[in-house]
This record gives sequence, structure tokens and C-alpha cells, in this order.
Amino acid sequence: MTTKSGSAKPRNLGAVVRRLLDYMGAARVMLLVVGVLASVCAVCQLAGTYMIKPVVNCLTAGDVGGFWAGVALAAVIYVAGAASALGYTQTMVRAAQRVVSDIRRDLFAHLQTLPVSFFDRTRTGDVMSLFTNDVDTVAEALNNSFANVIQAAIQAVGTLALLFVLDWRLSVVTVACDVALIAYVRVAGRKSSRFFSKMQGTLGELDGYIQEMCAGQKVVAAYTHERESLAGFRERNERLRKQGTAAQTYAATMVPITVAMTYTNYAIVAVMGSLLAAAGLTDMGSLASYLVFVRQAAMPFNQVTQLGNFLLGALAGAERIFSAMDERSEVDEGKVELVHLGQDAQGPERAAAGASGWGWRLPDGEVRPLAGDVRFHDVTFGYEPGHDVLANLSLFAKPGQKIAFVGSTGAGKTTITNLINRFYEVGAGQITYDGIDVRDIGKRSLRHSLGIVLQDTHLFSGTVADNIRFGKLDATDEEVRAAARTANADGFISRLPQGYDTLVTADGANLSAGQRQLLAIARAAVANPAVLILDEATSSVDTRTEALIERGMDALMAGRTVFVIAHRLSTVRNANAIMVLENGRIVERGTHEELLASHGEYWQLYHGMRELS
Repeated sequence: MTTKSGSAKPRNLGAVVRRLLDYMGAARVMLLVVGVLASVCAVCQLAGTYMIKPVVNCLTAGDVGGFWAGVALAAVIYVAGAASALGYTQTMVRAAQRVVSDIRRDLFAHLQTLPVSFFDRTRTGDVMSLFTNDVDTVAEALNNSFANVIQAAIQAVGTLALLFVLDWRLSVVTVACDVALIAYVRVAGRKSSRFFSKMQGTLGELDGYIQEMCAGQKVVAAYTHERESLAGFRERNERLRKQGTAAQTYAATMVPITVAMTYTNYAIVAVMGSLLAAAGLTDMGSLASYLVFVRQAAMPFNQVTQLGNFLLGALAGAERIFSAMDERSEVDEGKVELVHLGQDAQGPERAAAGASGWGWRLPDGEVRPLAGDVRFHDVTFGYEPGHDVLANLSLFAKPGQKIAFVGSTGAGKTTITNLINRFYEVGAGQITYDGIDVRDIGKRSLRHSLGIVLQDTHLFSGTVADNIRFGKLDATDEEVRAAARTANADGFISRLPQGYDTLVTADGANLSAGQRQLLAIARAAVANPAVLILDEATSSVDTRTEALIERGMDALMAGRTVFVIAHRLSTVRNANAIMVLENGRIVERGTHEELLASHGEYWQLYHGMRELS
């Protein structure tokens, strides 16, 4: 998917227009009203200007009654035009907002269905640009262009026709001037549009750089890279300045050139018209009306040209949106469901559900207990074809066991947990969960049975309680507090200004790194999962807090299968099995004591002879 705003025109104009029209179809009644009212407004403007002819002729002929009747009719026409303009602008606003609201809704809904790999390869800024720059461009085009294109087209055709009706001889001069003017506007518009497109891409790059530097300001300050950061900003800002200057240079010439040529044309036809009137070849009313039309003649043509460029830019934005919507959704062919039987189960089903009250319902209706037995059978996987991260990996974790993974960066530790969650699908081999191939388990059911705590915590806007409850949205206040106590987070939460009702801001910026990690652990605890995945979950806390967490987590881990990616080897001493990974393979496995006794890779890591990620 290409999300940069550098594309001046859509690559597939017809397909984009058809899809946009589909969305506009939801507001077709309002758009029909807009089209009718815009047409009425355009016709009224043309008729009002043409009324100058009979009004002036009546005045010069001394026909007072005809003069006032013409003035009254012109007033009615202009009032009708003003009322139509007011009506279509207000209706268009409502129609446009409905269309873009539907687009935003469908775009966000589709993003929720995309696999994790999409977000791995797509920058967050590019995704945000879809909802801001691109959707706003489409909204602006609908608000200001749809009705204006209709109105300008009618005025352009109507003005040209009426000019020839009033005086074909003067119209030859006017058309020649207008053709020259339109040709210049098109050339200048194309060059300006090209630079504006480049400018949009550079602007997005600059915005991303500013966001990145502001987010990492502590790191910048810690390493005293302020000058280098400023130099990077200046380079991007200077590039934007040059592109903006070039774009505005062409754009800025269009208005004065249009004005100059319009006045030149007006002067020529005024002189010629006066000579024709003096010779009796035309009447004063026709000349007066003609001169007003001449002043207006270039406007609709220029407007159509400029609106055309603007609409092409909006359609390019719409194409980027639709391109994101066309991204393939996460495939889920799993038929096995996680069901909560509990009090509703009877006889064998309730027994099959196990102590947790949860069980797997197979397609044939059989119910197996949710135990937490996870096994890898000769699994091979790579994020890119030809580059395997895991190679013929086999391991097992029995219910209630704690399995730890250690190894250097890129050894494949996090990849293993990503495959358990089915964030990615195995390339070869098989992963079974309670004897069931994970590909046969519905992803929603699979992930509901798993709890995960990542090294990089993410907290959402809301209260502390809301963030813990994210693990189980229907959790009661007591369940939230119990989970916090399990994670040893209750103590610091109680000391916050509003306790569990304290608002979390800017991804937890008002909390320490350790406190954020404790909330993430409490979030996993409230979900009460059968399998826990701890991806360096205690890496952001001090030794004392780590000890508190471990004591709290012991109760949570009891009877559950736990996978731990270790940052500190002290956290894996009590693991049932420690897997030492290197280049996607398990090079050692055993308990802490067994691995130390073997004096191998783990022994070197433990004694600091090799680096641990």
C-alpha cells in the first residue's frame, strides 16, 4: 500500500470514481438536491446578467414601466439564485460529512481485520495520514468541488452561448483571449501541481521527523544530539521551502495573469462594441450585458480547470484510502471455538470443561478441556521468503510448566510467541494447543485463552482501572483490584491522586516505566488466561519491584502454562525448562542447574561472557 501524498493523480481513475460514487450513493437524495440547486443558481446568475439588456434598452427607449418590470424580474432571479446557493451549500455539507463518515468507519473497521504484518511494514504516520490528510482532502473536495463543478460547467457553457447570442463578432475576440488564458492556466497549473505533490511528500516526511524527535527528546538530550537533530530538521525544512516556493511561484502567477488578460479583453471589446453601437450595428442593452458577461467569461473556465486539479488530488487521496481497504484481511479458517461452560454445562460437558470452566468445542461437537498444552513440531518460519528465523524447531510445554527462552537478539525468541498467537502463520511444521492444530482454532478464541505482556507496554487514554479492564472488558471493580494486587500494582495505584480513577495520559507519560509495566501485567492477570506469554515483562522495573512482581506472578502462574522471554537470567531460575536459542534453533535446553553444569552457551551467558539481548 502506498500512503504518501506524493501522487498527483490516481493510477486507476475509473475504479476510484466508481467506488467513491458507491459511497456517495448513500447520500444520493441530498446530492440530487445539491445538483438541482447548483444548476438553478448557475442559471439564475446567467439570467440575471442577461436581464441587463432589456432593462438598459427600456431605459434608453424611455419605457419606464418596462424598466421597473425588468428590474423587479432581475431582483426575483437574483433572490432565487441566492436562496439556491444557500440551500445547496448547507445540503452539501451534510452530504459530504455523511460520505466521509462512512469512509472513516469502513477504513477503521477494515484496519481492525488486518494482520500484524501490515502494521509491521507500514509506518504509523502513513496510517494516520489516511484518516487526516487523505480523508480531509476528500471531504474538502466534496464540500467545495461537487456543486462548484456543476455550477461552473453550466456557467461556462451558458456564458459562451449567450455571448454569441448577444454579438458573435465580439465573441470571436473574447473566445481567442479565453483560449489563450485557459492554455496558460493549464500549463501553470500542471507545473504547480507537480511541485505541490512533491511538497506534500516532503511535508509528510518533515512531520514524521518532528514527531520522532519530539517523542525521543529525552534520548536526544541524553546523547547531546540537539545540533544533529536541528541539522536534520533544517535539511528537510529547506527542501520543503524550495518546493513550496516553486509551487507558489506558478500558482501565484495565475491570478494576476487572469486579471490582466480579462481587463485586456474587456478593453478591446468595449472599444469595438462602442464602435458597433455608434454604427447602429448593435443596441446599448446588448453591449452593456455583453460587457458584464466578458468580465465573467474567464471565471467558470478557470474554475473548472482549477477544480479539476483539486479533484484529481482528492481522487488520489481516495485511491490511497481504497488501497488500504483492499489490503487482505487476516485469514481465519479455524472452526474450533473456546466456550465457557461453567454453570450452564451438564454432565460430561461440564467435566470436560475442566477447573477453569472453559473448553474447546470441536466442529463435531466434542468438548475438550482447556489445559494449556502447547507443542511445536518441526516448525520453520521466516518473515520474508528465503530468510528463515526458525528452522525445524520442536519443543513442548505441558500444562502448568514455565518455559523460558534466552538468547541473543534475532535468535527467534519473540517469533515463537508470535506464532503461538497466530500473529503469523507457520511456514512448515505444526503448532498444537491441547492437541489441536492452532490453525484449526478460531483466532478470536485462541487469543482469548492467551495472556501477553510485552516489553513495550501500551496504555490507552482513560483511567487506570480502564487500562487494567482492557484484558477483560466486563471485569468488575473487585476483579480489577484483585488483578492489581496479583501484579503488586495495588500499592502504587492507591497512592495516585484518584487511585484507580486516575487518568492515564499520552500512553502513560504520567507514570513511570515500571508502573506502566505493572499495569500491563495486571491487565494480563484480569484476563485469567490458560497460557501466559511474558516478553521481557520485567525489563523496565527495578530489582525490588521485580521481586514483588515475581512473588505476585507466582500465584497467577500456578496451574498455567507460561512462556518467558528473559532479559535478566535471574528471572528464569525457577523455570521448568530453559531454551537457549541461536539463529532460530534450540542449542541447549534444561533447568537452570543442568545448563550451568554443562558449561555451554547458557553458562557463558550467565557468567557474562556473552551478551544477552
